[in-house]
Amino acid sequence: MQYDYDYVVIGSGFGGSVSALRLAEKGYKVAVMEMGKRWSPETLPETNWSLNKWLWIPQIGLRGFFNISLFKHVIVLHGNAVGGGSITYANVLLVPPEHIWNQGSWAGLNDWTQVMPQHYATAQRMLGVTTNRLFGPADHRLREMAKTIGVEHTFYPTEVGVYFGREGDAPGTTRADPYFDGKGPERSTCIGCGACMVGCRYNAKNTLDKNYLYLAEKLGVRVHEETRVVDVKPLAGKADGADGYEIATVSSRFGVLRGKSRVTCRGVVFSASSLGTQHLLFKLKQCGSLPNISAALGRNVRTNAESLIGVRFPGSREDLSEGVAIGSGIYIDKDTHIETTRYPAGSDAMGILSTLMATGWPNVPLLRPLAWLGMLFKLMLTQPITTLRMLWPVGYARETMIFLCMQTLEGHIDLEFKRPWYWPFNRMMVSKGERIPACIPEANAFAKKAAAATGGVPANFVPEVFLNVPATAHCMGGAAIAGTPREGVCDGKNRVWGYRNMYICDGSMLGANLGVNPSLTITAVTEHAMSHIPAASEQRWDAIGGMN
Repeated sequence: MQYDYDYVVIGSGFGGSVSALRLAEKGYKVAVMEMGKRWSPETLPETNWSLNKWLWIPQIGLRGFFNISLFKHVIVLHGNAVGGGSITYANVLLVPPEHIWNQGSWAGLNDWTQVMPQHYATAQRMLGVTTNRLFGPADHRLREMAKTIGVEHTFYPTEVGVYFGREGDAPGTTRADPYFDGKGPERSTCIGCGACMVGCRYNAKNTLDKNYLYLAEKLGVRVHEETRVVDVKPLAGKADGADGYEIATVSSRFGVLRGKSRVTCRGVVFSASSLGTQHLLFKLKQCGSLPNISAALGRNVRTNAESLIGVRFPGSREDLSEGVAIGSGIYIDKDTHIETTRYPAGSDAMGILSTLMATGWPNVPLLRPLAWLGMLFKLMLTQPITTLRMLWPVGYARETMIFLCMQTLEGHIDLEFKRPWYWPFNRMMVSKGERIPACIPEANAFAKKAAAATGGVPANFVPEVFLNVPATAHCMGGAAIAGTPREGVCDGKNRVWGYRNMYICDGSMLGANLGVNPSLTITAVTEHAMSHIPAASEQRWDAIGGMN
């Protein structure tokens, strides 16, 4: 039969864009289905107060690229757009410590420490990874803070996907494609405005629509933006997908009638983000479209053991928003590192979720609000003006050092797909398992000492204090690489157990807690997976090689 495409890639983030390019280079006809919008410097929000351009809550018409998913155990911050999370992530592209390959569900499946360096090198070249050259006031303060606790030697500039130009280039200098021998778009040097997470409007951030996806589209890959995949099922004949798949989609545009469209293909790549892929696979398993998806789906979802804390300097004369989104970091112990994070001046919306630090009774969550009240009472008596400024979001970006704290310690939750008691009308993903700590005492202690040494006020994330729920920007696992379908959803080449020519290439495939920002690892592992797919001229779709 005739197929519309050889491969359909669901999602255009770090895994989806890599898959699209590498498959196109091998001669396949490829389509990418992306739920989010395509953004340009002209359409990006000027600040994150432009909620209709920043937040993704399509049910009420907010169609931005920043998404917040709420669970009992964790709040997940993620993105969706043409280019996936690269539009809103903070540019940081770090290689994780080697020991992570000997942990979790992927341990022993390959000689990863020998195999992966070449793929990391390719990912770094494609994403334009370089050492940060723009230190802002917050980076200098972080070094000072590290000195106060005796860890100045661990201070490091981040490795980021940002174009800084040639030596001597002024900020904002435009040059022809510096990365792909003239095949890519022209770029402009970073001006250090701090707006990376609100969308780079100055053509300096190496988002996927300027590298992998850009090159894929030049090779003929078709990107269907604002298109949500609602069904994937094997074509009639062979239940394992050996005869291909039918994919149903609907428009995700607000107010558009949701009539279904259908395309056929020989192979599928799920790259809809960790949460997006899990949600879609749960639906397809329960409705019978893909009944053989492993029962391990939703297990061992990891969060990098993160905490969002900070130090605010109400009335600060220095603009702490200057620089790249995450310009530097330190290690406060062997398992815990902290990166200083910023939003651009005027983008104060996240200040609504910041409050006074509550450090009392960290192991008794019900008492943390009481500790917060005690701190509020104390500061209102001693520093009333400072306290009121601290609680007022306006000025937050200019006055605050946001600390993203991550740990390499093992820990996870599970997700399942069911009708919760509070919303019996339809099924949704809900979390279960042991609580993830909403307080990292080592990080809080650092923030308190750093604030005392520099004249600031330590801060916590509101849900961590009042709901005992941490936040993460790095949701991983849930459809992980593993040696058997009992332990994971895909194998060491990212092939989905039980189906032919079906792959998972996004954060859900990661088999261990990385302890660092996962974007580079998602890119590198996808490069590894794509390297095992033969050229189109050599492909035998019904061969056992297309199935694990």
